Amino acid sequence: MQATLSDSARPVRPGLTARRTGQVLSALVVLFLLFDAAIKVIGLDVVRETSVQLGLNPAHSFGLGVMTLAIALLYAWPRTAVLGAILLTGLLGGAIATQLRVGNPVFTHLLFGVYLGLLAWGGLYLRDDRLRALLPMRR
Repeated sequence: MQATLSDSARPVRPGLTARRTGQVLSALVVLFLLFDAAIKVIGLDVVRETSVQLGLNPAHSFGLGVMTLAIALLYAWPRTAVLGAILLTGLLGGAIATQLRVGNPVFTHLLFGVYLGLLAWGGLYLRDDRLRALLPMRR
């Protein structure tokens, strides 16, 4: 006799609309990360100036850009998306801590990392069956 989950214990499988919404949210996150990585790798003046204002060494911007690019690619690739989201959470935590340290405004600067993280995890949750199985929402 095969054991089965009761209907209340089964993970809810979202419909096509929810899956597409997750893909759009994830695409927005990836596009932002690619843009952020590109301006750091290229070494635009605004990146150097902002680094100094945040108390960071501008010479580290290139490495931070490469790391951001790697995280964006990991998040975009379905097989490694959860790892990418975990690494992105760490990156955003560092960004939030930096904004807090310099006393930037809360809703526009400090919480931007939270907003981006919510978009990333929400998009991943809607598009990834494995994550929904790990963290099921009950009806």
